[in-house]
Amino acid sequence: MVFMNMGGPSTTDEVSGFLSRLFADADLIPLGPLQNYLGPLISRRRTPKIMKQYADIGGGSPIRKWSEYQAAEMCKILDAERPESAPHLPYVAFRYANPLTEEMYNRLLEDGFGKGKGGRAVAFTQYPQYSCSTTGSSINELWKWRQRLEAPSKPSTDLTQAPAEEPGSISWSVIDRWPTHPGLVEAFAKNIKTALETYPEEERGKVVLLFSAHSLPMSVVNRGDPYPAEVAATVWAVMQHLGFSNPYRLCWQSQVGPSAWLGAQTSDTVKNFVKKGQKDLVLIPIAFTSDHIETLFEIDQEVIHEANELGAE
Repeated sequence: MVFMNMGGPSTTDEVSGFLSRLFADADLIPLGPLQNYLGPLISRRRTPKIMKQYADIGGGSPIRKWSEYQAAEMCKILDAERPESAPHLPYVAFRYANPLTEEMYNRLLEDGFGKGKGGRAVAFTQYPQYSCSTTGSSINELWKWRQRLEAPSKPSTDLTQAPAEEPGSISWSVIDRWPTHPGLVEAFAKNIKTALETYPEEERGKVVLLFSAHSLPMSVVNRGDPYPAEVAATVWAVMQHLGFSNPYRLCWQSQVGPSAWLGAQTSDTVKNFVKKGQKDLVLIPIAFTSDHIETLFEIDQEVIHEANELGAE
């Protein structure tokens, strides 16, 4: 079971390499024909600022710890519920930080999968909502290393036929999206109910639920990327589970650079509500399955700090 995600630097020393890989990925941050020039330039300029942010949340991202824990716990459940395919082994493949996809694939081979030995693996994205810039990029990276390390496809002399599979290569399945899965919806709804219970009962129904998801460049959105619709589907499913008990909004965070991105931005939305007198707000990071810098720094330290200064509760 391979958990795929963006990843994050576990220490501040890993920030530079993380940003270099991130800004080199045209699937995530399309910079046009100057990608190979602008990517390294932007990553170098942003490194000192981002290093400080990771220092402020404890010296690194906890996403590796949480991903490895979640993968291991899921495998325990699978062992109990599906003993016929046990044992289920947990792996993590990050796109921009250790353990990278290449490292994960080499571990699979070392553990006795592929290279004539066969075996089955499931690539399970930890982005619940599909985007070509996130899950799509991770799948492309997985396919690249599959071809390099296993060469599972033999070229066919018949151009009308698909390449033949090499016997004994790893057989892959992919879970590429799960925006309205009942388990995901129930988990969000449960946490929202817990947060709402901290408000007096007579005020509870007036609290605004702000669902925040990582934004996308409009150049990606305008290509027809399904991510905005799938995030909205998650929000709708959660609100339906809650019986539409509260007013709610969907907003977007983590814009990078001057180009147009999907909005409204989370920080602006929070400020506008507070300035209008709506001070009871619950922020829900609806597109993340574990804490990392977008939640621990951007939401916890930047957005909430600014909102508290304006009088939010």
